[in-house]
Amino acid sequence: MKFEEYLTSLQNKTVAVIGIGVSNRPLIELLLSRGVAVTACDRKDRSALGALAEELEEQGCRFRLGADYLKDLTEDIIFRTPGMRPDLPELTAAVRRGSVLTSEMEAFFAVCPCPIIAVTGSDGKTTTTTIIAELLRAAGRTVHLGGNIGHPLLAEAGNMTAEDITVLELSSFQLMTITQSPHIAVVTNLAPNHLDVHKDYAEYIAAKENIFTHQSAEDIAVFNADNEVTRSFIGREAGRLYTFGRREEAERGTYLAPDVDGEGQAIWMANDAGRRQVLSLSGIKLPGVHNVENYMAAVAAVDGLVPDSVIRDFAKSFGGVEHRIELVRELDGVRYYNDSIASSPSRTIAGLNSFPEPVILIAGGKDKGISYDSLGPVVNERVKLLILCGATAGVIRASVERADNYGGLEIVDVEDYRQAVSLARSRAREGDVVILSPASTSFDRFANFMERGRIFKEMVNELK
Repeated sequence: MKFEEYLTSLQNKTVAVIGIGVSNRPLIELLLSRGVAVTACDRKDRSALGALAEELEEQGCRFRLGADYLKDLTEDIIFRTPGMRPDLPELTAAVRRGSVLTSEMEAFFAVCPCPIIAVTGSDGKTTTTTIIAELLRAAGRTVHLGGNIGHPLLAEAGNMTAEDITVLELSSFQLMTITQSPHIAVVTNLAPNHLDVHKDYAEYIAAKENIFTHQSAEDIAVFNADNEVTRSFIGREAGRLYTFGRREEAERGTYLAPDVDGEGQAIWMANDAGRRQVLSLSGIKLPGVHNVENYMAAVAAVDGLVPDSVIRDFAKSFGGVEHRIELVRELDGVRYYNDSIASSPSRTIAGLNSFPEPVILIAGGKDKGISYDSLGPVVNERVKLLILCGATAGVIRASVERADNYGGLEIVDVEDYRQAVSLARSRAREGDVVILSPASTSFDRFANFMERGRIFKEMVNELK
């Protein structure tokens, strides 16, 4: 369905939009501008919305606010916010009464006029998505970046053309109910995550699978061959398969092999035209093996779309995405890194493995119901001082102390980040690395991981 046709189809219907935040405001304003009867629903009361409530009301928006904001929904169409389970009793009751439950992302897939490349996974999806988008831009393409990164794209679909490319990062929450898949689907890896929202790991995996299960024979799936779960997807794709991995040579996709131009290794591409070296690992500015994997996934995704020379030039200068092993500053020979995006043990493990130097780790946050057993051995191996702050401090400490390689690592609990940063400053020595890599979500103390990272950076930059 085309964008204008879709909006026209809504004009004689009532619409409820759940969540009045930054991500849903463009959707609400778009619908209101087209004469759609919109009710914005949010747990917050009117005072918490501030001037936004008055601005939307002036455009014709109605509100359902407070604790009962989901009670007795009767609108024809309900747009749920991504983090809300679709099987909440209030939503299932509304569907039984005849409401159609959808989301901004589902609507965008229905009206997007250009090819979509989408990335999902437990770790690395934001960096991989960003690399893909920036490579395409460097190759001269018009790129629209959105999904779980950037900003909502539905309101912009009317200005897109068939020659453009959309690049999306998709979370498990966005994928849970989606019934369309992108032209190119990339799965970086999978490990237990978000089990505070998903019923179990199986449901989490099933949501991620939606990124490729609705593809056709003309589409492309890119899977991580080194990850046990994503490797199990191989053979289930409907279209062409590309794999990436460091452990073995790919039949079609990217793999590591000796660098023909020097020492070390390089990323090689295998496709129907043969095999060729694309990118020397020495030419990648981003630190860490996990970022090599991110490049391998991205190079596979843009095969035939971006010249190798563009990839090499880009990799030399790309310093990464904010809050992802982001160098904040160097002070007295100590480097401070912001890895606030690390909301799971696997992300923190990847961060720790990026540095050969002694590491002072600041970790802890909100518990989302996952195991921390894998983190303990790596912390004991790579960390000289562990500073814990937040609700998961106890479980992280326990994972370290019960690990087989525990040798009495010093672990200090602190009240807040300012105390953590101050302690790290006093204990760090020239050549050390201090990294905020929480292995937990931010919601115990912060609005999101971005706020957590910004506050950490402010404190680090205040150090003298």
